[in-house]
Amino acid sequence: MDIELRSGCPINLTMEVLGDRWSLIIIRDIMFGNRRHFRDLLTHSEEGIASNILAARLKRLLSLGFISKRDDPSHSQKAIYSLLEPAIQLVPVFAMIGAWGRRHLPVSEELSIRAQLLEEGGPPLWDEFMDDLRQIHIVDPIGGANGTCTSPVLAKLTAAFLEVRARSLSQAF
Repeated sequence: MDIELRSGCPINLTMEVLGDRWSLIIIRDIMFGNRRHFRDLLTHSEEGIASNILAARLKRLLSLGFISKRDDPSHSQKAIYSLLEPAIQLVPVFAMIGAWGRRHLPVSEELSIRAQLLEEGGPPLWDEFMDDLRQIHIVDPIGGANGTCTSPVLAKLTAAFLEVRARSLSQAF
């Protein structure tokens, strides 16, 4: 790994790898949004990452072994990004960050429903989700990207998100 070693502290080293503004957001979008192409990551992120920053972070996450990149067989100019085991093992971290954020920050219901379900499901749901992610990112990354291989947990999280979004939109009118 190409990281600066300021100390042997595991928290410091983790922050050296994942502590920039965008790396966890990109992993989140691949993990929870199944955004597997550069264009999807660029145009569908709530936070609006710039293309040069996205390209640089993807390159860094590739070099650190958090994601892989392969040609998309359906389009000669597209690549599919997939999570690798170190990123998949961040599911409990995302669950805990989401739980903390829900308790201490002014989050929206729409964008926090997945965090709520992960918190309520606890380690058994996290393990199930990590197994699903291994299937759609490592075992069958092409099927995971094109939808022929799916994650039941991700489908449940996405359905809850879409339900809350639809309710929010209907209340806005």
